[in-house]
Amino acid sequence: MKRILLAGIAIAALAGIIGSATAADLPRQAPMYKAPAYVAPMFNWTGAYIGLNAGGGWGKSSWSGTGDKFDVSGGMIGATVGYNWQFGTWVLGLEGDIDWTNIKGSNAFAETKNEYLSTIRGRVGYSFDRWMPYVTGGLALGGVKATDVLGNSRDETKAGWTVGTGVEFAFAPQWTAKVEYLYVDLGNVEFAGNKTDFYTNVVRGGVNYRF
Repeated sequence: MKRILLAGIAIAALAGIIGSATAADLPRQAPMYKAPAYVAPMFNWTGAYIGLNAGGGWGKSSWSGTGDKFDVSGGMIGATVGYNWQFGTWVLGLEGDIDWTNIKGSNAFAETKNEYLSTIRGRVGYSFDRWMPYVTGGLALGGVKATDVLGNSRDETKAGWTVGTGVEFAFAPQWTAKVEYLYVDLGNVEFAGNKTDFYTNVVRGGVNYRF
C-alpha cells in the first residue's frame, strides 16, 4: 500500500512538471487595447475672408419742408471683406462691405433713393464650434438722392451709422454662410429748403471664403 501511494505522488508530480513546461511553450495572448475615441477639433474662426452678400432693405424717408413721409424699399447685392481674431470662445472681427442698392420710395410730390451702401463695422461673436452669433456696429456710407415734384434734385454721399446682429455658420473648412440684420441711418440731405432724411432696415445673407 505504501508503494502504491508513493507511486501516485510521483506520477502527480511528473504530470505537474510536464503541464508547466507545456504551458510555458504556448504563445501568450497579446493584451487587448481599446482605440481612443476620435474627437473632432473645434473650429477656429481666426483669419481673413472675402465674400458676397445679397438681400433687401425697407424703411422711411421724410421731407421737412413739405411734411411728406413715405416708405422706401428695394434690393441690394455686393462684396464683403473682413478679419477675425478668436480668443477662447470669443471672436472679435472687423468687416467692410460695399453694395449696389435700389432702395427707394416716393409719393406725388417727392422721391428719395439710396443707390449704394457701404459699412465698416466691428463684430463681437461667441463661438459654439461652427456656429457664431454676433453683434455688430460702426460707420455707414451711402448715396442718397432726393428729388422734388419740380424735378429739382440733390445727390450726396452721406455718412451715418449702423448697428445690428447676425449668425454665421462654418459649413466647410474654408467656407461660412451668414444671415444678418442691420439698422442704417444716413442722416439727411438738404436742398431747396428741405431736409430729407433716410433710414432703413437691412436683412441680407452672405457666403464667405476664409484664407
